[in-house]
Amino acid sequence: MLTHKQLRAKALQDPEVQLEFRKSLEEFALLDEFLRARADQGLTQAQVAERIGTTQSAVARMESGRGKHSPSIATLSRYAEALGCKLEIRLVRQSPKVRRSTSVGERRPVARGTGGR
Repeated sequence: MLTHKQLRAKALQDPEVQLEFRKSLEEFALLDEFLRARADQGLTQAQVAERIGTTQSAVARMESGRGKHSPSIATLSRYAEALGCKLEIRLVRQSPKVRRSTSVGERRPVARGTGGR
């Protein structure tokens, strides 16, 4: 039987898996922050669930990233508050190479001159 580390290394040999993994790194990093903060506070999932008014299974789904839906900002804020933390969300400029392509039917603003300023 493969260990988690071995299974992950084997799966990441597949280029498609590598791509999806890279896309998920930011989400996983945030989930890891929540897990570390909960562990630092010495709280169980059930205790966090009680503090934010949900179930232990809902907290487990959120922490695993396996829920059907991504948690809302309000839910993440309540979770952070239950840990004695504050959730901060900010925009960070990406280099042009990293930006995702525009979806079909989506319009990107056209850069215009500074006339009219």
